[in-house]
Amino acid sequence: MSGGAPAFPAVPDPLRHWRHLAPARTALVDRRAGTRLTYAELDACTARWCALLAQQGVRRGDRVGLMSGNRLESIALFYACGRLGAALVPWNWRLAAAELAPIVADSAVRLAIGEGRFRAAVEQADPTMRWLDVDADAPRMLERAGEAPPPVRVDAEDPWLVLYTSGSTGRPKGAMLPHRQLFWNAVATTTGWELSHRDVFPITTPLFHTGGWNVFATPGLQVGGTIVMWERFEPADFLAGMAEERCTVALTVPTQLVMLLESPAWGRPLPALRSFFSGGAACPPSVLARVRDAGYALREGYGLTECGPNCFAISAEESVANPGRVGRPIPFLEMRLVTDDGRDAAVDEPGELWLRGPQRFSGYLHAPELTAEAITPDGWLRTGDLATRDAQGLYGLCGRRKEMYISGGENVFPVEVEAAIADCPGVAEVVVVGVPDDRWGEVGRAFVVCRTGERVTEDAVLRHARGRLAGYKVPKGVVILAELPRLGSGKADRRALAALAPAPSFSPR
Repeated sequence: MSGGAPAFPAVPDPLRHWRHLAPARTALVDRRAGTRLTYAELDACTARWCALLAQQGVRRGDRVGLMSGNRLESIALFYACGRLGAALVPWNWRLAAAELAPIVADSAVRLAIGEGRFRAAVEQADPTMRWLDVDADAPRMLERAGEAPPPVRVDAEDPWLVLYTSGSTGRPKGAMLPHRQLFWNAVATTTGWELSHRDVFPITTPLFHTGGWNVFATPGLQVGGTIVMWERFEPADFLAGMAEERCTVALTVPTQLVMLLESPAWGRPLPALRSFFSGGAACPPSVLARVRDAGYALREGYGLTECGPNCFAISAEESVANPGRVGRPIPFLEMRLVTDDGRDAAVDEPGELWLRGPQRFSGYLHAPELTAEAITPDGWLRTGDLATRDAQGLYGLCGRRKEMYISGGENVFPVEVEAAIADCPGVAEVVVVGVPDDRWGEVGRAFVVCRTGERVTEDAVLRHARGRLAGYKVPKGVVILAELPRLGSGKADRRALAALAPAPSFSPR
């Protein structure tokens, strides 16, 4: 036991709890495989994986790589690692081998488990990697794995999950999420968002991303709810599955909401749905309005791999009355807004959001210098995101500090410009980035995707923006794209968009 930190039993393990309290309740639905597992069955499946991992030499402190789409084995593996005191490291299967190689090397896993379609990429990244095929090898090996060893006692800070950030700021970093963080995030999320064992949680976010695990898989299983997994997001299939499974809450990133609204299947009744939650990026007001006009509650949230990722809570009613606000701190989480000169920001003044509490990660794998940059000596996480707090105590996000640009001496927040353009007729999505300009230092460049079957011109977008924004905030150019480049998390890749921007120009105001 390191440093005298508190010891936890093996997880604390909700599967072992619910297998006794509600053994016949559905725990997990795998839409890809058409498989449904009760809590008793999911616990038994986890025990078999625990025995297999132990047979393969996995011990407390080891890491296990995962290269797989969303499937039930991923959930069982996660809890099996927890029982052994090991950490699961899901890799981004969307990456090219050259991108994957440094992540695989940094992970230093004892064993890699995955689908055969991804094996070549992993072996190209590391030819010496021990590989266990989840389809070709695992069924036979699980049958003869024997009894699972007793769960070990773990330190609260022992890593349970290592998630590599999407790399929007450069080098991907392995964020270590310990037992302490995963437990308290689950408790805070279910408390702050009023979730219970009666809820049915759809999961479409890939399980190499914090959204897949921590919104809503681990909170949902913590309270004994039902998790429904899709391998990929397709609007008509998602809406059909939501209706069939009677899903009660749903996390979507704004891009997915746009895809739903553009789908011919939109309008299908979802009688069990209480609320959509939007996260991952600011949701355009026009998208919020269209979802609410269809009769659904929609609340915006905020989080990051390194904390939560569920950091705020707001009621559906307060969300409607306070557009652009994500709410108040979720239970157990402290917040500060810090200005450039180190003071606490005043009401409605932007400041960098700092977070502190048991939902914070423990650091970056093999990168103490990056951990020291992110976490202050007294435990505050510097998020790099700018936010404001109003007189009611409600927070609103301004965007990443690094995304803000200065045009003619004035600060411009892309999220504000995007919100002004998003309701331009014919616009489905918009991202604004700052680009160099010979006269103003930086100006905005808007990248626009048109709604299905419609066409938008640069002049129309700029006319629309001029009616809603001060002159220095209006982009100095518009690029129409068929689709936006994206990171593995689903967010728009702003670095790639900046590279698409034309060369610096001398722009009139």
